[in-house]
Amino acid sequence: MVLCQGGEAAGVPAAGRKEPEVPLSREDGAGMGQLCLCPAPGMEAAGAEERRVCGCCSGLSWPRCCKAPGTKKKATCPGLGLFYTVLSAFLFSVASLFLKKIEDVHSVEVSAFRCVFQMAFVLPGLIYYKTGFLGPKGKRIFLFFRGFLGSSAMILLYYAFQVMPLADATVITFSSPVFTSLLAWIFLKEKYSIWDFLFTLFAITGVVLIARPPFLFGSDVTGIEGSYTDHLKGTIAAVTSTVSAALTFVILRKVGKSVHYFLSIWYYAVIGLIGCVVALFVMNEWRLPYCGKDRVLLILIGLLGLGGQIFLTKALQIEKAGPVAIMKTMDVVFAFILQILFLNHLPTWWTVGGALCVVASSSGTAIRKWRQSLKKAKQNEI
Repeated sequence: MVLCQGGEAAGVPAAGRKEPEVPLSREDGAGMGQLCLCPAPGMEAAGAEERRVCGCCSGLSWPRCCKAPGTKKKATCPGLGLFYTVLSAFLFSVASLFLKKIEDVHSVEVSAFRCVFQMAFVLPGLIYYKTGFLGPKGKRIFLFFRGFLGSSAMILLYYAFQVMPLADATVITFSSPVFTSLLAWIFLKEKYSIWDFLFTLFAITGVVLIARPPFLFGSDVTGIEGSYTDHLKGTIAAVTSTVSAALTFVILRKVGKSVHYFLSIWYYAVIGLIGCVVALFVMNEWRLPYCGKDRVLLILIGLLGLGGQIFLTKALQIEKAGPVAIMKTMDVVFAFILQILFLNHLPTWWTVGGALCVVASSSGTAIRKWRQSLKKAKQNEI
């Protein structure tokens, strides 16, 4: 017989012999902290009176116990991860809409407020999990570049949102998975097939259709906000933000699970805040919003961005990455809807065509990676 806590076996010495000791462990869940007597793997009960049931599974016997080795716990609510993904996309899209509504605040200052909210959220987690504030010595350089590139991507994205149509900027940044595959092939030596190359070409085509450079489409460019110069600057900022985000994902893959998630966000927020403050003083743009509405919008942007990250993280915890990546196409859908309803800006057919190219390439990349992971999992089981 073994004594179980949270499903992990702990040795209990039987009469006349000793069994190897395994330390008790704790797992999160409804059954945490409960003790249950279960037959050990490979051992049979001496009789019916010796058979025990597991208290963490409402009386189920050991072979059907949810904490038994090799068994899988059923999802409490099918589709919950996908719902979290849609909710995350909606919160991010609303935050982008509020960013368009702010009038007298520079995008760098908005990024600084976002970093402050993230620091306030992550700090209690760092203290609770006792991760420290610097991380493992061998990983600090990766964490630094993760923070620098991640915060740069955020600042550039906010600038793109302010100077170009909301849907255009959203579509461009949605091509990040395609660039991630390319950069992972370059830096991590991951496999890069002809399909990945075709998806990359589709994404670049979509960006070109949205940017509509004059040397390809002529000097008369319609359907943009303000001047074409601002539109071009916003496009460059959005593409640079996308590449920076892709590099961030490559760094996170390199680091793996050796660094806690909270510590990664901590570097992102701290380095981003320092960079924003320095840039604001250099540009002489640091000022509190004069309008009370802008102050409220700044707070809402921070809260919505934080909520979007939380729900996206929860979605990835309970759902496979492939379906989540596909469902994130709702980012583009929400961006078009909000732009039409609240900004009175109808997208052109060039933008719609570019959006279809980018969404197709990103979805294709996600589906392909998902199928590869499923195939690899089946091979490991065999």
